[in-house]
Amino acid sequence: MNHQSTVAAVLITCLASISQTPVRTTVGQRYAPRAMFGLQAFQQASISPDGRRVAWVESQSDPQGAPSTKSIIYVSDLIGAPSVKRVTAGDGKSSHEEHDLAWSPDGKEVAFLSDAAEQGQLQLFVTDVTGNRSRQLTHLLGFLSAPAWSPDGQSIAFLFIEHATRAAGPLVAETPDAGVIDEEVTEQRLTTLDLASGNIRQISPDDLYVYEFDWAPKSQRLVISAAHGSGDDNWYVAGLFSLEAKSGALAPVLEKPGMQIAAPRWSRDGQKIAFIGGLMSDEAIVAGDIYSVATDGSQKTNLTPDMRMSASWFTWLSDSETILFSAIVDGRTGIEKLDLSTHKISELWSGDERVSDAAYNTNLSLAQDGSSSAVIRQSFLQAPEVWAGRIGQWKPITHRNAGLHPTWGRSVSLHWSTDVGSVQGWLTYPDHFNPSRKYPLVVRVHGGPSWAVVPYWPTRWDFAMALPGEGYFVLQPNFRGSYGQGEKFTAANVKDFGYGDLRDIIAGIDAALQAAPIDADRLGITGWSYGGYMAMWAVTQTHRFRASVAGAGISNWLSYYGENKVDQWLMPFMGTTVYDDPELYAKSAPMTFVKNVRTPTLLVVGDSDGECPAPQSYEFWHALKTFGVPTRLVIYPHEGHHLADPSHSRDLIERSVAWFNQYLQRAQ
Repeated sequence: MNHQSTVAAVLITCLASISQTPVRTTVGQRYAPRAMFGLQAFQQASISPDGRRVAWVESQSDPQGAPSTKSIIYVSDLIGAPSVKRVTAGDGKSSHEEHDLAWSPDGKEVAFLSDAAEQGQLQLFVTDVTGNRSRQLTHLLGFLSAPAWSPDGQSIAFLFIEHATRAAGPLVAETPDAGVIDEEVTEQRLTTLDLASGNIRQISPDDLYVYEFDWAPKSQRLVISAAHGSGDDNWYVAGLFSLEAKSGALAPVLEKPGMQIAAPRWSRDGQKIAFIGGLMSDEAIVAGDIYSVATDGSQKTNLTPDMRMSASWFTWLSDSETILFSAIVDGRTGIEKLDLSTHKISELWSGDERVSDAAYNTNLSLAQDGSSSAVIRQSFLQAPEVWAGRIGQWKPITHRNAGLHPTWGRSVSLHWSTDVGSVQGWLTYPDHFNPSRKYPLVVRVHGGPSWAVVPYWPTRWDFAMALPGEGYFVLQPNFRGSYGQGEKFTAANVKDFGYGDLRDIIAGIDAALQAAPIDADRLGITGWSYGGYMAMWAVTQTHRFRASVAGAGISNWLSYYGENKVDQWLMPFMGTTVYDDPELYAKSAPMTFVKNVRTPTLLVVGDSDGECPAPQSYEFWHALKTFGVPTRLVIYPHEGHHLADPSHSRDLIERSVAWFNQYLQRAQ
């Protein structure tokens, strides 16, 4: 039986398990999801170039809890009496998918994507801020994203995959393979729309997948990050190119940069291009050092060498000698200013929270004055809202989540030392904490591994944060490989997956035992993606954990290399393919040591996950079942690397909490 038929067979079993197996529900389980599922999520916040208005995108939940892609755009004045208007391509009453808003250079119009003309098919629209009827600018078939006005206001560029069958990116559900299998590549091309004539042109080559772009100051050229081949896979080896706006002439800037790159930005004087470079494991989650290069590819320079933080967003200021950037700093958010004449970095603001203008990264939307900004702010105790104002002096614009209250206790930043140096993590206390009790602890390992836990309000994807409401401590360590301590720390797990990471995690548990009343005999571990791998790996290396929940994990790097859709991400970490050095991959594979496992392990994964395919979970589950270790496998249908269906998220939360309750809770 091949992998696909095997997974199909176990999927039938697991679907029956989802519907038939009772899940023990407690008051805590019912209560915690209200703070997660009742959350009003914000996809984007953007200030107008003149600083007079702020626009934002809100996700719209289905009242029945069904999957929904609907979203709403609002615009509010920042000067004078507040006046909130909805921006839409529809009648103002119906629900649509509307997002990816972009201000015109003069701040008088907003471009955005909407499927109001045809459900499921996004098109580009534009409207003025007075609320007049929107104009449809495109009539295309495929996937559009990331519109951006040219500095002269005469054109809008956007990314376009013609005849796309799904949204771009490796996190969404993969199209099922069937029939003769071949690598069929559909490229995402840079496309421009001339506003005066309505002429639309795909200006990047048809054999190049474009990930990001930025207009040159005089609107004559663009810089793109791009690669040949599969878009999901080759982001990890993308290069920099410049592109003539009129002719489409392409010129390499850094065709082989020797690192992963993101966020290319032209300097205001048009003489340089800067970008974020470093070791990154997910397309959507970027951080590293800031580099600059001349437009001909010469003079590549690391502008932030040896800094003890990870830049995740930046912009050039008007003098082209100053860069403003946001960073992950020791598990916190910082907004910094880099003076290129002195190479000095000065902090403008920092806080125990996450600020962003979109999902995942720490970033902000900045007006032309270099100070007025819009952000989405959130922390462990503050649900996300849109704020605007001068950096660090923001004022709330929305109050959508004012009625939500945390169902978890306070969170404290812990530090401990290992062979890699200082390591940081966040320890969240149980709800209604009683210092006279001892509590179980579950370690939640973040994905990536190039990522970091920065204070955030848990959503329905953060299933581990339902545990404090059930009487657990939760430790979220920023172990080696994480962002926030500089590039050397991020690269400290190269060719060493599992080993140093686990030493950091175990040392973090010991630090937590010293800091709080935790029962050392009731420890659990969980995580998703790389965190799911670590939840598998840890139980092969130690018996300290009494229960494990591995989400979308990796059990066998040797088979994983040939199963996943993004194998290029492994090259910067392993330095070679699995075919050239199988021993390197085997030494970090949980399956190599699976006979050591005694820990009851729940495995969960989506059936269409291209990043961490379901056979990886099946392989580990099959071995544990063979050796008599308590285990269960749940495969969610029609799901990619992220669970899109809220009912699957709810099921995951309830199953995970029930699993830990079964093996970690006992009468007090």
